[in-house]
Amino acid sequence: MPRVAGIDIPEKKKIYYALQYVHGIGAKFAKDILAEAGVDGDQRANEVEESKLAVINSIIDSGYLVEGALRRQVQQNIQRLKDIRSYRGDRHRKGLPVRGQRTQSNARTRKGKKKTVAGKKSVKAK
Repeated sequence: MPRVAGIDIPEKKKIYYALQYVHGIGAKFAKDILAEAGVDGDQRANEVEESKLAVINSIIDSGYLVEGALRRQVQQNIQRLKDIRSYRGDRHRKGLPVRGQRTQSNARTRKGKKKTVAGKKSVKAK
């Protein structure tokens, strides 16, 4: 199984799509990396020569933030927002949407499962 940037990529898929399994590499970066390495994107990952895989690995190592380092940087950015008590940091802390979405009727993904609150009991007059 071919390894790129320290992780196994699917060998039966085209190398263009297989590269996108690495956290931090999307369609644009995959295209740029393959162009720089001189690899055809339609080639299957297991058909790419070891020397070309080494070139792809060196390109990723030298110019792209991927996998653990990228995840760590994102977490540090979120922690910085929390530490400086910014509005976005408070939203992260409370587990609410951060980018201005409405929360009255939606935001279930971020807020979690519904917590039902019992309604007020009405008092009947005699």
